[in-house]
Amino acid sequence: MNAPVDVSFFARAAKPLTSYRPYWAKRFGTAPFLPMSRAEMEKLGWDSCDIVLVTGDAYIDHPSFGMAVIGRTLEAQGFRVGIIAQPDWQSAEPFKALGKPNLFWGVTAGNMDSMINRYTADRKIRSDDAYTPGDIGGKRPDRAAIVYSQRCREAFKDVPIVLGGIEGSLRRIAHYDYWSDKVRRSIVVDAKCDLLLYGNAERALVEVAHRIAAREPIEKITDVRGTAFVRRPDDESGKGWFEIDSTSVDEPGRVEAHINPYMTTSEQAAAQGSTCSKEDGAPESGAASACGTGASGQNDANPAIAPIQFVANPALKVKLKVPPRDKSVIRLPSYEQVKSDPVLYAHANRVLHLETNPGNARALVQAHGEGVTARDVWINPPPIPLTTAEMDHVFDLSYARGPHPSYADENGSHDGATKIPAWEMIRFSINIMRGCFGGCTFCSITEHEGRIIQSRSEDSIIQEIEDIRDKVKGFTGTISDLGGPTANMYRLGCRSPEIEAACRKPSCVYPGICQNLTTDHGPLIKIYRRGRALKGIKKILIGSGLRYDLAVKSPEYVKELVQHHVGGYLKIAPEHTEQGPLTKMMKPGIGSYDRFKQMFEKFSEEAGKKQFLIPYFIA
Repeated sequence: MNAPVDVSFFARAAKPLTSYRPYWAKRFGTAPFLPMSRAEMEKLGWDSCDIVLVTGDAYIDHPSFGMAVIGRTLEAQGFRVGIIAQPDWQSAEPFKALGKPNLFWGVTAGNMDSMINRYTADRKIRSDDAYTPGDIGGKRPDRAAIVYSQRCREAFKDVPIVLGGIEGSLRRIAHYDYWSDKVRRSIVVDAKCDLLLYGNAERALVEVAHRIAAREPIEKITDVRGTAFVRRPDDESGKGWFEIDSTSVDEPGRVEAHINPYMTTSEQAAAQGSTCSKEDGAPESGAASACGTGASGQNDANPAIAPIQFVANPALKVKLKVPPRDKSVIRLPSYEQVKSDPVLYAHANRVLHLETNPGNARALVQAHGEGVTARDVWINPPPIPLTTAEMDHVFDLSYARGPHPSYADENGSHDGATKIPAWEMIRFSINIMRGCFGGCTFCSITEHEGRIIQSRSEDSIIQEIEDIRDKVKGFTGTISDLGGPTANMYRLGCRSPEIEAACRKPSCVYPGICQNLTTDHGPLIKIYRRGRALKGIKKILIGSGLRYDLAVKSPEYVKELVQHHVGGYLKIAPEHTEQGPLTKMMKPGIGSYDRFKQMFEKFSEEAGKKQFLIPYFIA
């Protein structure tokens, strides 16, 4: 059995979350809910808040909602934390509801990017919002992170603004904006925040909070991992760094012409100077190869994909002197360059993805503006992942596990006009891990949470199942999900922490599963069995995305999943069937899906169950 992966190699470089001396306000104890009004503050004995969090979501005190996690984590450090949820952004007055924060504002658009929350893919305004009571749309502005930051500055202009959440995290460099069809500046510039925290930010936020509480000016806090900020090119604090041109990390290439989707296969072949017609006497395979391979002949060992060959450079016979990583910064093409050149835009984004491993990532810098308006956006390396003990600490905090009482009707119920769909969906589900090492090119999980899997302990997960059983109103015995970004990456990772820290591959499972990756599903099987054996637990369903190319490596896991944890249907995402698009997506060939489907049907039949796969495709 493979040993469960630990992040102790990274943890040696990080101060544990629980090792800080609590702030003096710890004496006030734990709030039943973080206050959303002055009356609640007075009931807790507070005269002010140390930190006020502003969010585009309704406040639900549950570890699946970012503001609850951040708020409870800061509370555990001794800070008095208030929440302003879905404020009216037309003026600064609603942002003054809890008074002036003693230390800083914490701002997020919410669990979703506000533009995706507000608009359909056809750019039509949505009428609903799953994170709002009554599923009502329009409770947050476009680009909420920017608007909220502006209103916070208007309310109390001398209070530092710390921006976070998925919207800030994924817009930390110059980025293409689908809604306006243009490249926008880094959100750090547009929001005018003092500090951006990207990714899962507990470690960075706790350090920043204690340093601000110790009266350190926020403009001097420029060395925290997982943060981004603006600095002037002539700022003395930026001196002493070894600047690396990004083209030495990744060579900008050419842009391939887009294929017209309305052309027939023959027309596409003719445009490329080839043909789809079978020549006289040519074998069937020759005709197929002219137009691409059909789905039936595909598997993971596609001979058309040659393995990468690493050839030693004879010019590098002598050992190169490289600058220390902790004082190296990679200069990305400027905003003005990527805005006007799609090749440089793609190059800048590839470099950002190449520098996501906390073990070897370097700082990035991107210029915005020219002349007297020139500013540099600095992005520090990603945060050190949380250890299992730290994950337990975060998830075991005193969550009320429900919406704030202010959303309830006169009977104290959260139904009908007060129902919050996002809460209804996750109220009986449990998050057991973070991160994903899949590296799929269409997905933002790696860019946000990182590729190092951070897992909770078995005892912590079981305790949460028991808490749901005993404390959550309306529980009928079914846990709706036990997973995370993926269903089956729990405790998976590199066999060697040293190799993991040095690796620069964007994916551990593409083009094939890395030989250094553990694929043992034993710890996950153990949790499934222990969880469903608990008194009062009738069923544990698995609803998270299943990585089926990993699952087929463990037939015992597939059997356990299929025979005990599928509620008739299992959603699975091959995304496509053809090798060409799959290689662009960095997804496994359709052969892996076929193998999983065979196992699924075999184990369903053995259990005497009629069950079905629901494949998802990107269209």
